[in-house]
Amino acid sequence: MFEALSSKLNGVFDRLRRRGALSEADVSEALREVRVALLEADVALPVVRDLVNKVRERAVGQEVLRSVSPAQQVIKIVNDALVEALGGGANDDGKRGIDLNAPSPVPILMVGLQGSGKTTTSGKIALRLRTRDKKKVLLASLDVHRPAAQLQLQTLAQQAEVTSLPIIAGQTPIQIAARAMDVARRELYDVVVLDTAGRLAIDEALMEEVAQVKLATNPHETFLVVDAMTGQDAVNTAKAFHEKMGVTGIVMTRIDGDARGGAALSMRAVTGAPIKLLGAGEKLDALEDFHPDRIASRILGMGDIVSLVEKAAATIDQEEAEKLAARMQKGQFSLEDYASQLKQIGKMGSLQGILGMLPGVGKIKQQINDANLDTSILGRQAAIISSMTPKERRTPDIIKASRKKRIAAGSGTSVQEVNKLLKQFDDMSVMMKRMSKMGQKGMMRGGLASLLPGMANKRPF
Repeated sequence: MFEALSSKLNGVFDRLRRRGALSEADVSEALREVRVALLEADVALPVVRDLVNKVRERAVGQEVLRSVSPAQQVIKIVNDALVEALGGGANDDGKRGIDLNAPSPVPILMVGLQGSGKTTTSGKIALRLRTRDKKKVLLASLDVHRPAAQLQLQTLAQQAEVTSLPIIAGQTPIQIAARAMDVARRELYDVVVLDTAGRLAIDEALMEEVAQVKLATNPHETFLVVDAMTGQDAVNTAKAFHEKMGVTGIVMTRIDGDARGGAALSMRAVTGAPIKLLGAGEKLDALEDFHPDRIASRILGMGDIVSLVEKAAATIDQEEAEKLAARMQKGQFSLEDYASQLKQIGKMGSLQGILGMLPGVGKIKQQINDANLDTSILGRQAAIISSMTPKERRTPDIIKASRKKRIAAGSGTSVQEVNKLLKQFDDMSVMMKRMSKMGQKGMMRGGLASLLPGMANKRPF
């Protein structure tokens, strides 16, 4: 998300940095380029005008033009303006994610057009509430129009390990909603997620049905689900829903497929409703809180280390990590340990997504693409290890030519790839043994150079 915009804005700021002292003309020229970049990213014209005007008012002042690092000051001003446009800054109400501050059972109403990812998002929210918030969740499908919609939500409920409301043929959406709330009260559920029907376009029948359900259930949260890939259509949909029935938050889906990001930048300013959650990918755990300041940092190429650390903390098995650390301290590291690490990295998402959170990666994105970085290598290495016997994983020295052929055939890879994996593992094992021999004090004295072959006796020049 925002790849094209981030690339263009960073190009503008790089040119500003090279100029040193800035004149008012330099700032105006840069803002013209920023304006074009925002419009090409599909940001709504009123939002572009407002953002550029805010930046111009603050950037042409004497404190910027005469500052020690004027380019950095301009970037700071653009960053603040982006945060405001995304719904942060002085207007930020501080509420992120899902608000559960209400008596149980808390009703959450899911609304949106057909095909926006509403049902999948309902499953994602249920999983998140069960795992992160430790809530007892009931999923209920009110979609009686789309074939198998209720069965789809039932399947998602099984995957999320939450309860779905039993299907009773012939009931209306209002009757299903009333039954869901009644079951939730009697069986002491914490949250009820009500997945309403969608339409291919906004019409009176859709709005009337949703309004009746809302009146009957009085939801604490009404989430509008929109597809980021539809660009300004998503903004127009959000505006119409918010004006006609009022939504408490917006969930943007398929953000991993939207390189422009204009819809996200336009959403708060045009609709007045905050973006609360982002969905990236079909996996049920691919849902994250929307943080305006972090998104602005990503756009400006400053990365998002906070989100990366949170993602790692949420996906890495702490107990498993501690066991591995203890084994590494003793110089013990097997292919089973290596496979476990590959699995933990895989849980964090795609390599592109992880790289996108690192500062400065945007500038070398083209070089990474040109180098044809094989992002599937982790999956292939995991497959290679899975094709080994337990004995081979524990003692890889026994893997000779015939075993390599069998492993390559079983994992759908080549003998060369098996050799490469074994060489990487051998290098890692050597490093682990050196770490265990040196201990913590030795590491502090020798640093990284002491771990690398041939570097221990070399002096810095």
